[in-house]
Amino acid sequence: MGKTYERIDGRLRSFIETQPMFFTATAPLSGDGTINLSPKGLRGSFAVLDELTVAYLDFAGSNAETVAHLRENGRITLMWCAFTGPPNIVRVHGRGEPVFRDDPRWPELLRHFPDIDPDPHGLRAIVVVRAELIRDTCGYAVPLMTYEADRDLHGRRFAREDDASLSAYFAGKEHVTTSIDGLPGLPLPLPPTPAR
Repeated sequence: MGKTYERIDGRLRSFIETQPMFFTATAPLSGDGTINLSPKGLRGSFAVLDELTVAYLDFAGSNAETVAHLRENGRITLMWCAFTGPPNIVRVHGRGEPVFRDDPRWPELLRHFPDIDPDPHGLRAIVVVRAELIRDTCGYAVPLMTYEADRDLHGRRFAREDDASLSAYFAGKEHVTTSIDGLPGLPLPLPPTPAR
């Protein structure tokens, strides 16, 4: 039923690259801390960097739990489900880090996402994940659903922000600079968006 993979390549890579959404799960080290689970979408915002490394664009939002947990301990699980075609669930368990705009790796990492314009979405970090365990399972109980299109609401909402107003937006949110459990989240103010 389930299989463990040594690397992300071939049919496995094709599967995760063609899914229109995936999920991220993180948690703080504290046993009574808040576990976070987030859906991620927008075509072109996920990339396989090599056979053991993936990355996704972390856009503006009203919290930063994933960023905070990764800054504390790096643990993350990514999950993709087949909502069309043969049933399948793929999980990548690994260690991740948020790479912020002022990191020297930023320009090179951003080149891995040529099919999306990150500017209208308030890009605040690129999350890089190094796989430690790659597994799939049957997914027999995952429902069949039809993908219609990405919503345009996120881009429309954050396209009207510049770096200063985006920093102000984040500063006004309770759980962006710190997590629900008080861990350091997104560093503010945001560094200017590097020229591409």
